[in-house]
Amino acid sequence: MAAKKKESKKENSDYGADQISILEGLEPVRKRPGMYIGSTGPEGLHHMIWEIFDNSRDEAMAGHANRIEVSVLKDGTIRVADNGRGIPVDKHKKTKVSALETIMTTLHAGGKFGDGGYKISGGLHGVGASVVNALSIYMKAEVHKDGGIHVQEYSQGQKKAAVKKVGTTKHQGSIIYFKPDETIFKESTEFVWKKIVTHLRGQAYLVKGLEINVVDMREHEGPDPDTYYYYDADLDVPTQSFYFEGGLRSLVKFLNKHQKPVHKHTFYIHEKVNEDGEAVEVAFQYVDDISARIFAYANNIPNAEGGYHLTGFKTALTRIVNSYAKKNNILKEKDGALTGDDILEGLTAVISVHLREPQFEGQTKGKLGSTEAKGMVESTFGKALQDFLEEHPDDAKAMINKGLLAMRARKAAKAAKDSVLRKGALEGMTLPGKLADCQSKKASDSELFIVEGDSAGGSAKQGRDRRTQAILPLRGKILNVERARLDRMLGSEQIKNLVIALVTAIGDTFDIERLRYHKIIIATDADVDGDHIRTLLLTLFFRHFRPLIEGGYVYIAQPPLYKIKKGKEQVYVYSDDEKFKVLESWGIKEEDTSESEGEDQEGEEVVVKRVPKAVISRFKGLGEMDAKELFDTTMDIDNRILKQVTIDDGAAADSVFDTLMGSEVAPRKAFIVANAKLAEIDL
Repeated sequence: MAAKKKESKKENSDYGADQISILEGLEPVRKRPGMYIGSTGPEGLHHMIWEIFDNSRDEAMAGHANRIEVSVLKDGTIRVADNGRGIPVDKHKKTKVSALETIMTTLHAGGKFGDGGYKISGGLHGVGASVVNALSIYMKAEVHKDGGIHVQEYSQGQKKAAVKKVGTTKHQGSIIYFKPDETIFKESTEFVWKKIVTHLRGQAYLVKGLEINVVDMREHEGPDPDTYYYYDADLDVPTQSFYFEGGLRSLVKFLNKHQKPVHKHTFYIHEKVNEDGEAVEVAFQYVDDISARIFAYANNIPNAEGGYHLTGFKTALTRIVNSYAKKNNILKEKDGALTGDDILEGLTAVISVHLREPQFEGQTKGKLGSTEAKGMVESTFGKALQDFLEEHPDDAKAMINKGLLAMRARKAAKAAKDSVLRKGALEGMTLPGKLADCQSKKASDSELFIVEGDSAGGSAKQGRDRRTQAILPLRGKILNVERARLDRMLGSEQIKNLVIALVTAIGDTFDIERLRYHKIIIATDADVDGDHIRTLLLTLFFRHFRPLIEGGYVYIAQPPLYKIKKGKEQVYVYSDDEKFKVLESWGIKEEDTSESEGEDQEGEEVVVKRVPKAVISRFKGLGEMDAKELFDTTMDIDNRILKQVTIDDGAAADSVFDTLMGSEVAPRKAFIVANAKLAEIDL
């Protein structure tokens, strides 16, 4: 023991002042970019745009701007222009250099601190512009102010020269250019047009009277260099323009465009709560659906993880609705009280608060941590909701009846769940008969293949790696759960088997920590029926097992389309393009093929194309493969292709499932017509 103690003391003596690193300027940002923008993947890349945009938007929130333009240029540079006051360019007393240079090259420098800049802002931390600068290979600030144009350029956070005046202007505002550094964003520096448009559309709803234009210049050389707004140049390029006077009321209408409203009037309140400009804005409407869609913002920053403002909203909603229902004898004593979940069913709501000094969790501001927001929303929204229910009794009754329907369904679902998800079943003691479980009990090593049909199930069970791969065959198409309540879902044998196999339970007893398999792989045929079954399964996972998707546990298998044989050589290919390349490499022309019906080794019918010295077999389903073929192509971890299912935009995904799987025919027909040209038809 003494020897070990002496050795430990020697090791500790090596830890001194020399081991303490001090990073100067913007070095910490380049060293640990994830601390400032969340990640160096696609989300972090696009977060760079939001940081610069937020500075312009804060000018609009303060009443100093009403127009912002975001452009993606030919070389991948982002350009953000506004008509605000323009970043100050005079000398800063403390740094002895231009305020512009201070803001762009110094962490925690900006107009969001103290009392001289903004009362309400989204970029509270004051690090946005400097962080983007640090992570860009090139950046330029062009300030139009007091009749002069002032410019400064930077690279990786370092200025290239001092701020200088380069000309005169009739405009007022700031233009920021930046090009992300590929050494930081190694995965990709390609901006996604749809992602930019979706985010900025939401921002336009949040700031009434703000015009936001988005321009994709990647296929254009650009307008005259003196053009302040590219949108005004009338170029033949993709553009989007947003301007909404209705605020959150317009946003709720947009979110519910494919839904059937339960009540006539949309609830809306926008009220300042003090002289500091702090305010609460809420809009909501119930629709004939079983899902809730609630979006929360603080100082126009989306809070995907919610926070105290969302808590205040839910508390007030539950309390006021129950109070009104009992007072007006809509809710009987024997019914008990409506729960929060009962009242949230079918609700589309947007909650937005403006706070003087909001506290967020992390620079990406995913969750609001300001405790005062709870009381502010609860009291302001609660009073307004009480008035709304009194003024619109028909709407109030419809809303409460919606909650009562949810209450009855909840009780029925509990009874169904108690009978299906028995304790023994959840512990794996009573696994579904069709499930062929794997030997490993370690979830991180285990995979569940959900396969279409008994034939494919048989091949998969024979060919699998029994140590880590479990197989659950499905018989036909599962229930469409988009409009189905939990009690009806659990009446479906297929869904019941899947829920038991996952071990997580479902609904209010869902527990992701109990997940039996860390890879859940959907393996369906490469045809229309297979696509439909896959969509039904994804609907189930999105609506009732969303944490599994968010946790990265859900995958889609990519079985091959063709097997090409030439003598003893055999190749599996996954697309027509791959097929043509293989044939071309063998000196074979596709037009020389002749097609006929044939049989595989198990007697299943397959389409066979015979070409000189080669045979091409088109797989119509997984069941057409024997056990070895299925393992080699679709299950072998060294050869298979899996696509991980992710949620890039929750609201957009929600809308797509509503459109494709909901009960309204017109939106689905419009979607199919609009996207028909994208379909790949196998003739």
